[in-house]
Amino acid sequence: MEKTLKHARHLKDTLQAIKENNILKMYVDENVLNFMGKREFENAIMANETIEATVAFVDICGFTAISEHAPPDTVVNMLNAYFDVMVKEITDQDGYIDKFIGDAIMAVFKGEYHLDRAIDAALALSNRISELPAIGEMKFKPKVSIGIHGGEMISGNIGSVSLKRLDYTVIGDTVNTAARLQDFAKENQILISKTCYEQVKESFKCEK
Repeated sequence: MEKTLKHARHLKDTLQAIKENNILKMYVDENVLNFMGKREFENAIMANETIEATVAFVDICGFTAISEHAPPDTVVNMLNAYFDVMVKEITDQDGYIDKFIGDAIMAVFKGEYHLDRAIDAALALSNRISELPAIGEMKFKPKVSIGIHGGEMISGNIGSVSLKRLDYTVIGDTVNTAARLQDFAKENQILISKTCYEQVKESFKCEK
């Protein structure tokens, strides 16, 4: 009998762990979860590295005004619907979501042709968002503005150890430049830096 109870408790604990792990996956990027599973995780938790990558900031134009007047449920449902579309195009190009910032997304692309893949993702998600019908009582028609820049950046866990709150992210001038480009971008516009243009001018049609 004791053996049966012990097995039942073990099974219950296993199911709870699976449930908690599935919930954790909704909040934590897969890259972080994979890193946490490595044996050297605890020793390397504050380690960082300089990498070559591309960052894209994608903002939903005019959504702040909608959030000030629409019911909370409407705002959240609309935003989640738009993010689903945007995230799919980003992950299809092997990019990952660094973070959601209000009604904006910060995405990072690493590996071969990271700049080309970032631009491909930006073009695809911009087209997909533009094709979406107006929804809600305010008949809001989504459009995005995008800033892209590639180069060296620092990748690592940034935050407060004492608070036990860390964010696995990228920082540096490259990231800041991408954010500023997005600030200047207009509706349905993708802005890249001059250095990025020189790298992709044979692959993409760009306007000065």
